[in-house]
Amino acid sequence: MDREFLSDLFAGFGPVTIRRMFSGFGVSADGINFALVLRGAIYLRADENSIPRFEAEGSQCFQYEMKGKLRMIASYWRLPERLYDDPDEVTEWARTAHAAAIRAAVKKAGKKKGVKKKATKKTTKKKVAKAPAKAAKKIKTTKKAK
Repeated sequence: MDREFLSDLFAGFGPVTIRRMFSGFGVSADGINFALVLRGAIYLRADENSIPRFEAEGSQCFQYEMKGKLRMIASYWRLPERLYDDPDEVTEWARTAHAAAIRAAVKKAGKKKGVKKKATKKTTKKKVAKAPAKAAKKIKTTKKAK
């Protein structure tokens, strides 16, 4: 699969960006990656809303072997081969994948905001607690010197 084939396949979806990624390509729209092209197959972003559709088609999630173990990436599922000749239906699947990618990005951003707020509160408490202790030591030292 080359860029020209991918551009034609996703033409109905709208403008997409195709970039080299790993040993294949990443396909994105509006700055959000929604498809991977690896090992001669297209994998679309999926979530709990769209995985049943992939399963009904007999599709599988992206898998690879590393250190003798099979790794499965449940967020990307293989586009059914029957769709490679049907750009109109690919457009529908691509829109669903793009929506799943947006939901994942929103969920990830929400988790990052929660972590930053907790760290800020802890840092503030430590600074406030140490300041009075230093001032108290200076007062005791001054009284003993007189």
